[in-house]
Amino acid sequence: MNDRWERIRGGLYGLLVGDALGVPYEFSPPAAIPARDLIEMSPPAGFARAHPAVPVGTWSDDGAQALVLLNSLVEDSSLNLQRFTEGLLTWYRAGFMTPDKQVFDVGIQTMHALENYARNRNPLTCSPSDEWNNGNGSLMRTLPCAFVFASSSTDVIARARRQSMPTHAHLRSQLACALYSLMAWRMVDGDSPVDALDYAQDALEGTLHQTERHELSILLDSRLEPSQGSGYVVDSLWSAIRCVLATSNYEDCLRNAIALGNDTDTTACIAGGLAGIFYGERGIPDHWKCALNGRVIVEELLSRLARIQAEN
Repeated sequence: MNDRWERIRGGLYGLLVGDALGVPYEFSPPAAIPARDLIEMSPPAGFARAHPAVPVGTWSDDGAQALVLLNSLVEDSSLNLQRFTEGLLTWYRAGFMTPDKQVFDVGIQTMHALENYARNRNPLTCSPSDEWNNGNGSLMRTLPCAFVFASSSTDVIARARRQSMPTHAHLRSQLACALYSLMAWRMVDGDSPVDALDYAQDALEGTLHQTERHELSILLDSRLEPSQGSGYVVDSLWSAIRCVLATSNYEDCLRNAIALGNDTDTTACIAGGLAGIFYGERGIPDHWKCALNGRVIVEELLSRLARIQAEN
């Protein structure tokens, strides 16, 4: 296995493990989260689990939508938006890309967007798109944009922004997805997180129209704000990146992300994708990966991706 493929596999499994690890702790404030060394797929006895009926090791909407996106990109690297949105709708209605065909965690904004799409079948007009519609629902799934071939940073930016449109069309969400995807793209090729982040910021700034720069400044200026682990796309982005930058292994990164509380599965999913790329699949603790449900789905998608990679 070459290093690049090890990083891609690490990124996808890193995202899914992070999501599944964070699921039981979702909605808990930081003070209620167990001590870091007790954060596991199965929380300590007495902890009030979110989604108690969900089997341990099950990814949520975050992981399922990321797999829907990867499936669409494997079929068409430029991303056929109609087919991608149909895939999201099939996830929402029938549990596509879930381990057990069960959907147990749907963001309100995503739900409204997909219900709008079901009525009008237009992926470019179904999303709520004012400033208050900047949840993290498209950021959590955008990582596969870094895995398929791209000839330039412009391709990655366009792909990341495009996948955000059906559910999170506001420019702020699009730019958060683009920044994260660019960072991941460079890390897949071997950059450190710091170098990849610097590159992503420069590349994104270089492609924007003047009218878009205000939103980028909102995104970048938030780097100095405290992490909250919230569902707001800007906080989710920087909370996750800080967890990657502040730790030296996958396990500590994920535990730091979950210790932030609140939207634990998504913070850990976003952080886990980057950490998985950086440390590779071998950096993910075996007991977490082995506890992950639905690995046959992941391996089938990775096999299809590997065939495409071999052609490029």
